[in-house]
Amino acid sequence: MAPWRVRDSKDLARAEHHIQELISAIVSIAENHSLGSILEQVVQAACTLVDARYGALGVVSSDGQHLENFITVGMTQEQIDRIGPLPVGHGVLGLLIRDPKPIRMHDLGKHPDSYGFPPNHPPMESFLGVPIRVSGKVIGNLYLTEKRGGGDFTQEDEELVVALAAAAGVAVNNARLFTESERREQWLEASMAVGAAISSRVPETADIIARNALAIPDWAWAAVGFPSEDASRLIIAAVGSEALGGTRAGDIDLPSPVLTALWDLEEPMVLDDGTDFLGDELGPKLGPLLLTPICPQEGPKGVLILGRIRNTGPVPGVDHKLSTVYCTHAALALDSARGQRMREELVVFEDRDRIARDLHDVVIQRLFAAGLNLQSLRRYSAAQPVQDRISALAADLDNTIRQLRDTIYSLKPVGAGELLSSRILQTVQNTVEFVPFSPRVRMEGRVDGPVPHEVASHLLAVLIEALSNAIRHANASAIDVAVTVHEEAAGEPASLELVVQDNGRGIKGEFRSSGLANMEQRAVLLGGFLELASGAGRGTLVRWQVPLP
Repeated sequence: MAPWRVRDSKDLARAEHHIQELISAIVSIAENHSLGSILEQVVQAACTLVDARYGALGVVSSDGQHLENFITVGMTQEQIDRIGPLPVGHGVLGLLIRDPKPIRMHDLGKHPDSYGFPPNHPPMESFLGVPIRVSGKVIGNLYLTEKRGGGDFTQEDEELVVALAAAAGVAVNNARLFTESERREQWLEASMAVGAAISSRVPETADIIARNALAIPDWAWAAVGFPSEDASRLIIAAVGSEALGGTRAGDIDLPSPVLTALWDLEEPMVLDDGTDFLGDELGPKLGPLLLTPICPQEGPKGVLILGRIRNTGPVPGVDHKLSTVYCTHAALALDSARGQRMREELVVFEDRDRIARDLHDVVIQRLFAAGLNLQSLRRYSAAQPVQDRISALAADLDNTIRQLRDTIYSLKPVGAGELLSSRILQTVQNTVEFVPFSPRVRMEGRVDGPVPHEVASHLLAVLIEALSNAIRHANASAIDVAVTVHEEAAGEPASLELVVQDNGRGIKGEFRSSGLANMEQRAVLLGGFLELASGAGRGTLVRWQVPLP
C-alpha cells in the first residue's frame, strides 16, 4: 500500500483516525466466527471507513463466474424488495469478477459496461470496488457507492478498503473452516441418529430420514421419496417449518423424464428452482433444492430432497458430500433393518412350519382315521336317526379337516424364493393324498410372475376348498385343475383365473355350502368373482377369477 500524503496536522489527525477505525474493524471481524455476521461486518466497516452511503459484498460462486450471494448495507428491506432480484454479477459488478483489481469511478451509470439501474433503485454515482482474496483466490467483492458529502472516492479510500479486504479474507477463510467443521459434526450426528432410529422403527423409515435431515441448520423443508410399485409416481414423506405447511405425506405426480432422472441419480444434484418439481403452492417459497440418492442394496432406490427458504443463500458446498454420507448411513440402516426383519420372519416361519407339520402329520391323520371308524359304525344299526347322526358327525369331521388344511396353508405363505407353481402342485398333492387318482393340473401364463402374496394365499385356499368338495361331496373320479394368468389386453386388466372341473354328481338344487360361500367371499374381497356350473351327469365347474395389480 502506497504511503499516504500528509500535508498538514489535519491530514495527520484524519489519517490516524482512519487507521484506528481500520484496526478496530479488523479486530472486531477477527473475533467473530459466524460467516454471515463477518460478511455484514465487513460491508458496514468499509462504509464507515470511507464515508460511503451504500455498500455491498458479493460472494463469488465456486466456478468464479457469477455472484451467488449479495449482502447490502444502507438500504431497508422494503427498498430491497421493491428493487427485485439481487444482482448476480452482470454489468459493472462483473468487472471485478472478470478482472479482480481495485477500481474507482466518478459516475457508475456512465461506465460503458453499465446496464443501468432497475426501477426503484436509488441513484448512485461515485463507486469503489475491491476484491476479497483468500490464498490468492477471489472469494468476493466489496462494492461501495455514493461518498457522503459528494466527490469521488480517493486513493486513500481505496488503500483503506484494500487493507480491510485483506483482513476480511483471512477472517472469512477461518469462519468458513469453522462453519464447515460445525456442519460436518451436525451431519455426522444426524447420520448416527438416523441409523439408530431406522433400526427401531422400520415402518416410519421415510419420515425418520426426513426429520433427521431437517435437524441440519438452514434447511427449511425435507422430503424422502420412494417410487410407487409401477415407478410412475413419487411417494413422499415430508417435514418442514410451520410456514411451509408442517408435515405431510402423499404422492407427487412428476413427468416421466423427471422421474427417470431421479431413479438414475447417482450423486447429489442441485435444482435452482423447485417450482416445476414441487408445484405452485410450495415451490415459490423455496430456493434451491438439494437432491441426494438413497441406495440400499435391497429394495427400492429413494431420494432425499432438501430445500432452503428462498433468498437465504445457496446450498453450502460441504452439504453435497455430507448429504451423500448421510444417505449412505440411511441406506445401510435400511439394509440392516431389513435383514433383522427377515431373520425374525424366518424364526416365525420355521415355527409355523413345525406347527403345520404337526397338524398335518398327527392331527389330520387322527381326524381322518376317526372319520373312517365313524363310517364303519353304520353297519351296526339301520335306524335312520342313527344313520343321520353318523352322517352329521362325519360332515363335521370333514369340515374340521378342511379348516385345518386352510390353517396349515395360511401358516405356510408363498415365500420370496418359492415358486407359486410349486406351491400349487404341492397343494393338489396334499389335498388328494388319500384319493386313488391324481388330478390333471395345467398352468398357463406367468404363474410364477409378479402375483402378490395376498392373491396367492387366497388362490391356494380356494383350490383346497374346490378339490375337497369334488372329492368328498361329488364322488368324482376325475378332476381337472387349470391356473391361468391373463395378461393385460384390449383395456382389460391382468387377472388370475382358477378353474376346477370334476365329473361327479353335481350340485343339486340351490345348495350352497359354507365352503362355496367362503370361495365367493375371497373373490369379492380381491375385486373378482366366482362362477359355478353344475348338473347331473356333467359334474361341477368352479371358475374363480380375480384381477392382478
